[in-house]
Amino acid sequence: MPRIYDWAAREAERTVTVADLRASRKSGKRYTQVTAETAEEAAAAEQAGIEMLVTRARNVEAVRRGSKHLFVTAALGFADAVTQDDILRTALKALSDGADAVITARGMATVSMLAAEDIPVVGHLGLVPRKSTWLGRLRAFGKYAEEALALFQRFRRLEEAGAFAVECEVIPARVMSEIRRRIGLVTVSLGSGPDADVIFLFTEDICGGEGRRPRHARVYGDLQALQERIKQERVKALSAFRADVTANGFPGPQEISDIADDEYAAFVSRLKDSGFGD
Repeated sequence: MPRIYDWAAREAERTVTVADLRASRKSGKRYTQVTAETAEEAAAAEQAGIEMLVTRARNVEAVRRGSKHLFVTAALGFADAVTQDDILRTALKALSDGADAVITARGMATVSMLAAEDIPVVGHLGLVPRKSTWLGRLRAFGKYAEEALALFQRFRRLEEAGAFAVECEVIPARVMSEIRRRIGLVTVSLGSGPDADVIFLFTEDICGGEGRRPRHARVYGDLQALQERIKQERVKALSAFRADVTANGFPGPQEISDIADDEYAAFVSRLKDSGFGD
């Protein structure tokens, strides 16, 4: 496992580095990436052999408690950091907390600003859900020749701006393959086919959590059923507790502390002597 120093000058080991990701374009090695917002989710990903994580910038510390080794990319939220100074400060804080890179869906000026500080920057192209009003609906981006060509030009501009990688979301697989052959960016496919350096899915989708699952996701678990059982068990337990209290069944002898008879008698005697009798 490669040894590095992180952005807080701490010695660390990582499953993969930026250099490894760049080298993978020639070697053909593919990595896996999932989301994590908690130490528990990060630990599960590491135990499962996943190499890379994405988390919100404010959750990097928690994620690092769960995984010391996985490559962590911190997402810079639109509302969390607004001005260029805010964005740079948030990025550097996330890196100091243990992130290895940052991802932003902002414009090329922001990418250039971050890259100028030698920060590993991941762009976001294709379907960017927060910007989907421009498309009119959630759909694959690059389905038409002119749209695909314009998308290719965005990839080129992103690379020129200094990004080292790009999240490619819901781009037709054949379009993605043609673009990838013509750029130097590390490609992270989220619903954009197998021809990429990193294959990415949301943990919630993989594990079958609550909510609508996108077409490009494959479900490997059934957390939703477990979560429903947990909800039912919670209500069942709370109802039983209330019923026990109402019926004077709780607390019982096993849930209370007792006092020796002689000590209790001495206590009551002293109460009476102090004028606090019956």
